[in-house]
Amino acid sequence: MNHTDDRKKIHRPVAPDKRRQVGFDHETRAAQFLSQQGLTLIESNFSCRLGEIDLIMQDEETLVFVEVRYRTRADFMDPVTSIDYRKQKKLLRSAATYLKYRGLTDRVPCRIDVLGIRQTGGPGETEFNWIKNAIQATC
Repeated sequence: MNHTDDRKKIHRPVAPDKRRQVGFDHETRAAQFLSQQGLTLIESNFSCRLGEIDLIMQDEETLVFVEVRYRTRADFMDPVTSIDYRKQKKLLRSAATYLKYRGLTDRVPCRIDVLGIRQTGGPGETEFNWIKNAIQATC
């Protein structure tokens, strides 16, 4: 029996610093993908005491808050179903805080999108699953 084959099957956790860097890399790819779709990047990684918004983009007159989700496994979970009720509430509160902080409350239409990214093969081979208005916001 070859023990190296057994070791390959063991899931090894990724260090927090490396996981954050991987997250930044995928958020950058997400921003590039959305820019190719006609959106303009306004800000990334907006953080407040209530949570974080990965990307804030402009789609014509609409301000778009984007949650980026990355999956490496073949059984890729739909990005919307990977966002539980608590995460949805955090996103809604963070978006409201952003609007208030920037003085945009009641001045601009907005929505919350989810962009799922799944690695489909080797490096750089990815699939994007963009769901517009995935989380209903009243902004």
